Amino acid sequence: MNILRVLERMARFLLLIILCPCIVLMVWYANAFLDGSSAHLFALFEREGFLSTVYQIWSPLFFGSAEAWLIIAVFFAVEFTLMKVLPGKKIQGHSFTYKANGISSLVTTIALFFLSAFFISPTLIYDHFGELLGALNFLSLLVCLFLFAKGVFKPSTKRHGGEVRVFKYCRCGVMAWALIILSFAAKQYTLHGLSNAMIVSVALQMLYIIKFFWWESGYLRSMGLTYDRSGYCIFWGCLVWLPGIYTSPTLYLVNHPYTFSTWAALSIFLAGATCIFINYLADRQRHHVRLTHGDCTVWNRQPELIFANYKTEWGHEKESVLLASGWWGISRHFHYLPEFVGALCWSVPALFNHFLPYFYLSFLLFLLIDRAYKQEKRCATKYGENWNKYCERVPFRFIPFVY
Repeated sequence: MNILRVLERMARFLLLIILCPCIVLMVWYANAFLDGSSAHLFALFEREGFLSTVYQIWSPLFFGSAEAWLIIAVFFAVEFTLMKVLPGKKIQGHSFTYKANGISSLVTTIALFFLSAFFISPTLIYDHFGELLGALNFLSLLVCLFLFAKGVFKPSTKRHGGEVRVFKYCRCGVMAWALIILSFAAKQYTLHGLSNAMIVSVALQMLYIIKFFWWESGYLRSMGLTYDRSGYCIFWGCLVWLPGIYTSPTLYLVNHPYTFSTWAALSIFLAGATCIFINYLADRQRHHVRLTHGDCTVWNRQPELIFANYKTEWGHEKESVLLASGWWGISRHFHYLPEFVGALCWSVPALFNHFLPYFYLSFLLFLLIDRAYKQEKRCATKYGENWNKYCERVPFRFIPFVY
């Protein structure tokens, strides 16, 4: 039985490392060359054969290109230097310490991007995007192979340090997201002029990215980065899936310069911005309650709290504060709701002619639901009866009175 389980896990892993890069490259290719149409992509599969099509698209990009590797090397070097050099407050996370200089790094990175436009085309990332995805995929697979070998031959109980986590997730993944969508906007401007649909989509994503770096310390306390080890899902996800899939609505807009009325564009932007701000307020509210151990007010009232005792993996007795009022009295994972609607708002400018602009949104919905169930399972194990009390106090997972 153990051998069968091992074989099953290996089969799933192999399927994952083969299927996911294919998805990323197919999404890029369809948006860049097939008018963003999944129907055209499937017609190509039917005409040329699935494996033949994947080979024809992937084989020239598998190792990237000299230009792609140079872009990656310069980007990594700049971001690592900014992370080390720029001033920032030292923050103590759950298991590591890091320097919180994300906002200054973001501002500096974007300033360098615009300054470099005097010497290098700002469409450079778009023009080499397929090669960049190929190079990043190859690099990520090599690193993951090294981590796998290390886990087999020299396992460690320690997780990566704070700087490694900050660099791969925040400075490589999210910082690249900002530069990629700016390059996509520059490409649309070059080809068709800049549409207000592109402006709304990019503005909302940039607002989300700014919020991310403003709240960087909160993200680095999240379950995935706190408990999960660095492996394929996190490392490859940060370097390939995030740049390739999270930016796909904007990539679609490059060749679809839709124009809305001023009121429609403004309404979409305000709705998205409101959701992003509410998401930040909810995260900040919970963090403040935990930081003060409940000695504060929530919406000008005393917070409803459940004090839950638990044991750490080292056997130490600790206590957590579970907030059951404010945003967190609405539903147990309320912050995921405005996060999803905010992403919907920066995808909606692509309209509804094709599915691919909403592939990221479909993935995000699956990710948030999966993450919520994992968190609930972990919390039920960690807090026991106190978690059951919390669920009775806050009965809805996401949408109040619905689910």
